[in-house]
Amino acid sequence: MKANILFQMKLFVQNNISNILFILLFSSVIVSVQAQNVSVELGPNDIGVNQQFTITLKIANDRLRRYGDFPDIAGFEKAGTSSSSSTNIINGQISSSYSVTQSYLPSQEGTFKLSPFTIAVNDTEVRSPGTTITVGPPKQRSAQNPFFSDPFDDLFGRRNQPQEFVDVKAEAFLALTTSKDTVYLGEGFTTTLAFYLSDKNQAQLQFYDIGKQLTDILKQLRPSSVWEENFNIENINGQSVTINSQGYTQYKIYQATYYPNNTEPIRFPSVPLTMIKYKVAKNPSIFGRRRQEGFKEFKTDPHTVYVKELPPHPQKASVAVGNYRLDESISEQELTTGGSFNYTFKIMGEGNINYIEKPPLRTTDAFDFYDPSVEQNINRRSNQVTGSKAFSYYAVPNEPGEYDLGNYFNWVFFNTASQQYDTLTSDIQVLVEGKSRKNEYISSQDVGSFYNRIAGMNNTLKSRNNDGWLQLAANILIIGMLALVAVISFKK
Repeated sequence: MKANILFQMKLFVQNNISNILFILLFSSVIVSVQAQNVSVELGPNDIGVNQQFTITLKIANDRLRRYGDFPDIAGFEKAGTSSSSSTNIINGQISSSYSVTQSYLPSQEGTFKLSPFTIAVNDTEVRSPGTTITVGPPKQRSAQNPFFSDPFDDLFGRRNQPQEFVDVKAEAFLALTTSKDTVYLGEGFTTTLAFYLSDKNQAQLQFYDIGKQLTDILKQLRPSSVWEENFNIENINGQSVTINSQGYTQYKIYQATYYPNNTEPIRFPSVPLTMIKYKVAKNPSIFGRRRQEGFKEFKTDPHTVYVKELPPHPQKASVAVGNYRLDESISEQELTTGGSFNYTFKIMGEGNINYIEKPPLRTTDAFDFYDPSVEQNINRRSNQVTGSKAFSYYAVPNEPGEYDLGNYFNWVFFNTASQQYDTLTSDIQVLVEGKSRKNEYISSQDVGSFYNRIAGMNNTLKSRNNDGWLQLAANILIIGMLALVAVISFKK
């Protein structure tokens, strides 16, 4: 009996050998480049215009802590990434694997070339020789391929059984977090919207239309009464984090630092993110569908950040808020009246760099300070905004003496580290030698054409008593006019 069964199976294989060879040629082209325990796999290179091409990074017996950007493919658009992990225990030996898949959507039919590329994975680099991708007409997605048959379906009688799919629970969540829950007016706090995938997750997830979804999300999230410094996340890459002693991969979708303009609480509503989630086949066959595409919505919890008034201070309404330090420089400290020097008052640190104003300058006759040139730099990284703002002055000393520039340059701010007001004051002293320019300044002024005529005028003294007859004549004329007015009035 056993010999008969073996004979029938052998005969079946012989009769279907051409079918099996054709199937092997049709299967996915997998190019694995081993770099220690890391590999890169390419999906099928013969697809329909309604199907996706994939590139998958796999790592065995280690966590995928970080990886570089997937390559761009001409004629394709990146459609998001998905990740999965698995753990196996065989004879007491534990093995694990982790993978991240980048999907590509073809924009048109044709033949496209994926050039050789290299991706950094953890502490190594993995290389792929690339491939040629053929995109044909749309292919019908069905549970059974009409051109090929599964020989084991006939053997075990599964051909007519409906395919069942199992919904695997997703160990993942969407969260909006802030670096601080209470801030002072003008103090920055960093807001992060991220998707978290547990290292124990077995469900297959993939981002879906993330650009459009993010636009709709930000319309709900962005407060109206803040200054925003956007970190401008362009590529969504995974980063390993630990939450409550549990390992997760964090995918940052949006990150920005907000600086409140008033003391109203900043309320972030619950926002949704739709992900592609696949159900897996309960009894997968060789050529049947292994998974079924669906959607799952994840939501954040509402969150509120409270804003406090600054403590009392005469300059409370205009001071900057942050954690700053002074970096100053001067071209030379031994000066001569009438010469010139350059002085830079550079404010550096963490805070709203755009809000920093130039230090108020005390009026003085000892120096002529001209309006400064301003140079500003802003860095957005490591979940914080830092930078500098430099005010460069051109100045001319007028009076000799020793001067402390701290008497002219000081800048008040509210220090978020000490939670009190602080002042950045210049520590530079200068020595000015030479003659005073005060008289030089007066003589250089133009007093006008009136005084310029003095030298050419006659300075002989004249008596003004000979003007008495003019006064007598004027009085007689006035009396005559009054008499004439009286006569006319009497006649009327």
